Amino acid sequence: MHANESIPLLPRRRLIVLAGTGLFAALAGCRSTDILSTSEDLSKAETEGALPIVNGLRAKKGLATLEKHPAAESAAMVQARRMAKAGKMSHLIGFNDSFLERMKSTKVPLPAAENIATGQDSVERAVQAWIDSKKHLDNMLGAYQGLGVAVARHPSSANRPYWAMVLSA
Repeated sequence: MHANESIPLLPRRRLIVLAGTGLFAALAGCRSTDILSTSEDLSKAETEGALPIVNGLRAKKGLATLEKHPAAESAAMVQARRMAKAGKMSHLIGFNDSFLERMKSTKVPLPAAENIATGQDSVERAVQAWIDSKKHLDNMLGAYQGLGVAVARHPSSANRPYWAMVLSA
């Protein structure tokens, strides 16, 4: 796939209303077919480019910029690693999985949203895939203040990257 070609998406969308709390958590997923093969040690450096892209997009819409948030970054890493370990892209993995509990356990300020992707060979391509998906784009343009992005790789699947973005209050 060439750099100027669009990334094919097969979106999966969910909206969770957290009963009795008045909080909403938006979840959206996408998929493409590119494969990446690099070292896990690079994951933090690989994701640094997401914040300027998202903030540039928000600035064009007259929205406040986001700040890197350690809890959102931790939650994104947890999710990226979970997907890589399972070898599948999904917001919810396993019986009794809970987005709310994951956010609480990593102390992410609520409300929060999560975008996920797999296969993109760079953070720029992952963010572009989210921009090209209305639900993902809505998450990035939402009333959030914090951002965390992470990537983890499936070790037995040609180092396939699994991307997660968490946006937080």
